[in-house]
Amino acid sequence: MTDLYDRTLGSLYGVALGDAMGMPSELWPRARVIRHFGRIDGFLPGPDGHFIVDGYVAGQVTDDTQQTLMLAGAIIDGGGSVSAETVARHLVAWADRVGASEGNFLGPSSARAINALRAGASPWETGKTGETNGAAMRIAPVGLISRPDRLDALVDAVEASCVASHHTDVAISGASLMAGAIAAAVESPLDGPVDARIDAVLEVGYAAAELAMARGEHVVAASVVGRARLAVRFAREIADETEFLQALYDTVGASVATTESVPAAIGLFVRAKGDPLTCALLAANLGGDTDTIGAIAGGLCGAFSGMAGIPEAYAAKLDEVNELGFPAVAQALAGYRAR
Repeated sequence: MTDLYDRTLGSLYGVALGDAMGMPSELWPRARVIRHFGRIDGFLPGPDGHFIVDGYVAGQVTDDTQQTLMLAGAIIDGGGSVSAETVARHLVAWADRVGASEGNFLGPSSARAINALRAGASPWETGKTGETNGAAMRIAPVGLISRPDRLDALVDAVEASCVASHHTDVAISGASLMAGAIAAAVESPLDGPVDARIDAVLEVGYAAAELAMARGEHVVAASVVGRARLAVRFAREIADETEFLQALYDTVGASVATTESVPAAIGLFVRAKGDPLTCALLAANLGGDTDTIGAIAGGLCGAFSGMAGIPEAYAAKLDEVNELGFPAVAQALAGYRAR
């Protein structure tokens, strides 16, 4: 149980680390990130005039971490199960509590869904057009309570978490890739050849993603698995870090689309060899949806490394700036998986 708790806690901190590190460069083109920052090498405040994070302080998380905690809360409310209706209720309650519908805080799929849910629509109708990365960005808790050898059940839980806002095959597939990989990462050994351990984790994620393509509304989208495999090839074959990030940005993509951000996150996980801080820094300097890509990849890295991969100073800063409460959440999620 102790190791399971450590991996679960590491995943939650990994989400927050990647989110807060990528916050200042969120949704800026790569060229602008380089021009403005040179290189991001630690927590920074939101830039003056940024259309989303102006006024954010260094180490502050965004909706990526908040929605991860929202989903964890819905799971805890359900006694360890994932219900579409419970997730919808928690999603709207979270948005109301933090004023998420004001300004540019929400992604497009979540914004549409929350407005429709508030108007009384069924959660089974509100997510039918959601193709963006909001489902994958918050999915870590589902991976943390799931078993890698029970992929049907894992995909069932992922789909339930997606229904209200991202009930499309591509969004469920991207979220399932991450949940499957996280489920496997929690059980991955901490020693042995790192590339082999990473590959074993990814194969579970790929299998979950392929299974999930039969779920939800069918939309026109590139293969999340195919693009993730391309990102892995870039991560292992391009020696120079700047060239790797440029290739990832130009060819795999770094937008809010699931087909870009999830594969990009996989590429960063592989490039960082599962180290959360290295991964968070890579994501922050990538350009595009840096906070979300960082959160997605960070959750996987934290599950892979456990808390040993989260530097104490960074965890302390995250706790100081944000109201996270990760230990209690991790204890609950680890308990559900251990049953």
